[in-house]
Amino acid sequence: MNIVHIMKQETANCLEKTAVIEADRQISYQGLFDATDDLATELKACGVRPSERVAIFCGDSIEYVIISLAVLSVGAAIVPISPSLSGDELDAVLERIDVNFLVFDKAVYSRDNALPVVFGSFCEKELFLYRRTAREQLPAGYYTLNPAFIRFSSGTTGASKGVVISHESVIDRTDAADKVLNMTSNDVVIWVLSMSFHFVVTILLFLRRAATIVLCGGAFPESLQNGLIRHKGTFLYASPFHYHVLTNSDIVSPDMLSGVRLAVSTAINLPVSGARDFYEKFAFELTEAYGIIEVGLPFVNSSQNTAKRGSVGRILPDYEVKIVNADAEGIGEIYVRGKGMFDAYFSPWQERQQALPDGWFHTGDLGRLDKDGFLFLVGREKNIINFTGMKIFPYEVESVLNQHPAIKESLVYGVDHPQYGELPCAKIVLRDEIKADFDIYEMRRFCYQYLAPYKVPKEFHSVPRLDKTESGKLRRW
Repeated sequence: MNIVHIMKQETANCLEKTAVIEADRQISYQGLFDATDDLATELKACGVRPSERVAIFCGDSIEYVIISLAVLSVGAAIVPISPSLSGDELDAVLERIDVNFLVFDKAVYSRDNALPVVFGSFCEKELFLYRRTAREQLPAGYYTLNPAFIRFSSGTTGASKGVVISHESVIDRTDAADKVLNMTSNDVVIWVLSMSFHFVVTILLFLRRAATIVLCGGAFPESLQNGLIRHKGTFLYASPFHYHVLTNSDIVSPDMLSGVRLAVSTAINLPVSGARDFYEKFAFELTEAYGIIEVGLPFVNSSQNTAKRGSVGRILPDYEVKIVNADAEGIGEIYVRGKGMFDAYFSPWQERQQALPDGWFHTGDLGRLDKDGFLFLVGREKNIINFTGMKIFPYEVESVLNQHPAIKESLVYGVDHPQYGELPCAKIVLRDEIKADFDIYEMRRFCYQYLAPYKVPKEFHSVPRLDKTESGKLRRW
């Protein structure tokens, strides 16, 4: 089974339809598949074989989509790498995943002894293919998995590992997500996220359903504004940061989103205040989604219910969820199982059956289910603050802090204390127009209205910015 071959069959009646738009360039499904086939032929000629690992190191573009489909079509596995990584970080990933080939854009990287990649007159980037000597001492199980993607991840244990996802699992998890997203060939997707982090469930699903994907990676929010107006977007897939900018931008008027049927928020927690502000401006609810590399997209809050803000929704039909070791408030460890689960960890090698004997994946997140089955995330297990034996969940405190009009964003963390165990403290980024008038005592009074006294940060530190990971999540260590 091959996801690209399935995609071609499913879009056979839509070949003249536009597949991807990037600025003033666009390509039809027929053009996309022709370019994919041309590049696949070249990759084979260069020695790329089924199951070999091909890292992709370039920015979001039509070329990125073509390269990915070409690698998949020859049966090789994609190792997506963020173009923001340094050369040393890139080399570490290549070594850990034992990559056979690297496709890179000369604009972001350079390597001697690399061959130019050409797939017709369409390509505008200087792309190169570098062949790397791999160890080739992989377990036999790897070659029987039909691997499609290997996503580098630190995992819930903190040990470096690559999440191996087969073609079969890609098909299963895209089918599962579509039972809520309901993508069609009439959809025009406005895309602002990084394909190196978001491709398996989303881009591949959009292409399977013959939707049009508009890449808005330029100046934001101007590029998104152009996409909405010029191409009449119907589907938004973005992070809370992007929705915050839209909400507070004077150049984005409410009517610009009038044609949008669904606006999905993903990557990081959506603050309740952000959901509320978005609704007040655009008159419809954001749809928060909870994605997990090992699982797919098991939760999508499409309820449009204002009472369920802060929830990632009910479990999707093809999945199950359970809360383990719950406390008196129902908060416990989140476990999930279902279709499209990962197939193995690459380094160190461990097949899914070994890692998950009963099929349940321990997400490493903490949460609770309300009486209607809606999941509310509370935080990560390793980020719990222990104050005199009482648990404090940073996400819970941050959600309160972020509702204060003076605060742009916050990070709550624990500081060791000989008597109390850990003290909750907070780093806060103040809004520019508030800085001169910020009152720390008023902030404390605000927190006491919504939090138990022991949860209120003992110290507040104003900082110009918060460190974040490559995927936009707060760096908590």
